[in-house]
Amino acid sequence: MAKVTVYTMDYCPYCERAKSLLQRKGISFEEIRLSEEDEASWDALEKRSGMKTMPQIFADERLIGGYTELAALDTRDGLQSLR
Repeated sequence: MAKVTVYTMDYCPYCERAKSLLQRKGISFEEIRLSEEDEASWDALEKRSGMKTMPQIFADERLIGGYTELAALDTRDGLQSLR
């Protein structure tokens, strides 16, 4: 099973949707919540993913994307590729 990491921030409805989808599918994940004031962490995450939006979802070291990409993966394979 892949180690799933979800980077989130406060007041983010897409973050909540992503976590809810993973929970419904029985996929365990680690949540890392970034503070809006933590510029160093945001910069490092953007450099890693190329994304500026949240959530950012990784399976092991592979970038899945955000909620939209996670939902598309669910449509394609029911998130089996994360198991």
